[in-house]
Amino acid sequence: MLQLNYHPFELAFEYPFTISKGTKTHQPTLIVSLGLGSLKGYGEAPAINYYNVTVQGMIEALEAKRAVLTRYALTDPYRFWHFLEHLLPGQNFLIAALDIAGWDLFAQMRRQPLYRLLGLERERMPLVDYTIGIDTKEKMLEKLHAHPAPVYKIKMSQTSDLDILAALRCATDKPFRIDANEAFSLEEIKYMLPELQQLGVHLIEQPLPKNAWEEMKELKAISTIPLFADESCVGAADVKRCAESFHGINIKLTKCGGITPALSMIKEARTLGLKVMMGSMNESTVGSAAIAHLLPLLDEADADGPLLLCEDVAGGLSIENGIMQLSPRPGLGIEFWGEKRKRQV
Repeated sequence: MLQLNYHPFELAFEYPFTISKGTKTHQPTLIVSLGLGSLKGYGEAPAINYYNVTVQGMIEALEAKRAVLTRYALTDPYRFWHFLEHLLPGQNFLIAALDIAGWDLFAQMRRQPLYRLLGLERERMPLVDYTIGIDTKEKMLEKLHAHPAPVYKIKMSQTSDLDILAALRCATDKPFRIDANEAFSLEEIKYMLPELQQLGVHLIEQPLPKNAWEEMKELKAISTIPLFADESCVGAADVKRCAESFHGINIKLTKCGGITPALSMIKEARTLGLKVMMGSMNESTVGSAAIAHLLPLLDEADADGPLLLCEDVAGGLSIENGIMQLSPRPGLGIEFWGEKRKRQV
């Protein structure tokens, strides 16, 4: 029988984290573990209020299905995900945590790091960015100087943020990614495009509302900067439609339901000529390690949760100058502490 455990946490951000949808000082998250004998696999599901996902809601769903979950015989992670999809319909965040834990455990059973189990080699991997949340110009400059990075992701919510972006550009020559989280209208982003290009922006993420498909097609036709879908691309059913309106997609493991559907989404995106990014939902080292093992499949990586948080719950992953280093241990290679600790800087 599978051993099922979970651990809720509230992890503090180094700085209050603001995007166009609001501000938070802590990230609620649920760590789940699946065990067989002495082996334990771990997964993570951060709670996101604008997706109506709470830690308590996930715990209640887990407890309601505990008896069925613990009787499952884990022989194939792909089959396990389909079992979870039917057992917990609509619970993608929780399914993702269980799916990641299942892959971690299965790879440990096979005595291989997860990336190797998936047939991947850690070569030519994208660099991880550092995200600068919306703030005053002075505070955003402070964040940039405090966190040297090879790529910066800048949150924006209004056209006047161009002045802040210009100030940030004066402080670094590193590439910028812009993430609007649906904040702009078509006319606003068209007005901003020339200056964004001049300021060295090499990627724009979700500039328009998620259902503005026709407007995104119009924007794609004129934009020299690649446009990536985030809120418009939740799961596998969205990939094909995104190909008409975006140059790439940002896959979030928590939103799509874990590693298993993400692998399918990456494959389909490639057949459609889409670029692929994998993004963070402010996961700790547990969830970020899952992204780290998939880096060889990606063009862009936004997995800076452990850098944004000043507390963590596990070791075994480091991010230095945009490079994610994994431990050589089987599975995800993490060491879960069972408690939160201050991040070592």
